[in-house]
Amino acid sequence: QGQLVESGGGLVQTGGSLRLSCAASGRPFSSHVMAWFRQPPGKEREFVATIRWSRDSTYYADSVKGRFTISKDKAAYTVFLQMNNLTPEDTGVYYCARGSNFPESNPQSYTAWGRGTQVTVSS
Repeated sequence: QGQLVESGGGLVQTGGSLRLSCAASGRPFSSHVMAWFRQPPGKEREFVATIRWSRDSTYYADSVKGRFTISKDKAAYTVFLQMNNLTPEDTGVYYCARGSNFPESNPQSYTAWGRGTQVTVSS
């Protein structure tokens, strides 16, 4: 299934938007689940959103529900995270992960991780 590589992070003002991408170097299995986590400065890694690879089922953290959308392009082996109405509390390193349980918010349940992409929201 290969490596996971995130992109799309950057600096944005409060209220702005960013779209993160996570490209897998190999085709995920139909049983796989893809997810986004984030790690704010000085804090532990926290769950953001997850999506089943073979279905359109999604699940979000309460803190991002209604603002973030997780989606996938199966032909491109890529998962996206559209982030709207960003606030400084959304600042952190965003990680893509691959697992097998859905819905799963515990990072220890995920077996593959990307290196992360920095998102900074200025006030």
